[in-house]
Amino acid sequence: MSTAPAVLGTLESALYAEDLVLAETFWTEIMGLRVIGRQPGRHVFFHCGAQVLLVFDPKITMEPPRDARLPVPPHGATGPGHFCLAAASGLIDAWRAHLERSGVTIEADFVWPQGGRSIYFRDPAGNSIEIADPAIWDKAGTLRP
Repeated sequence: MSTAPAVLGTLESALYAEDLVLAETFWTEIMGLRVIGRQPGRHVFFHCGAQVLLVFDPKITMEPPRDARLPVPPHGATGPGHFCLAAASGLIDAWRAHLERSGVTIEADFVWPQGGRSIYFRDPAGNSIEIADPAIWDKAGTLRP
């Protein structure tokens, strides 16, 4: 069996939302991300730390593009996805308060058995969004080389 070459990490993650205007409002005004690209009716892209969050309308991206300039294959998903943002442990309470002030319902808030805390909520498209202390993985030893 062949050995896989090394990867640097995650470059981009995708979520799907049929209402891209509502998605853009949520991700910019509530979550504080910056838009780095958009094609109305198809997608909106956000700068998110060291990676990019892509939000696509699945009705459009699941079909092959008619006038594609690049050979990107169709993709998409149905139903809610999941996306986790890392935050310093000392900021989880501030995030929870900010989200609640913004009218976002917190679905779960707990400390993991191995350490670290997560809060879960939904974006307007119904995707499960998590903000977590990176210790949820660091203490498990899985992020250490």
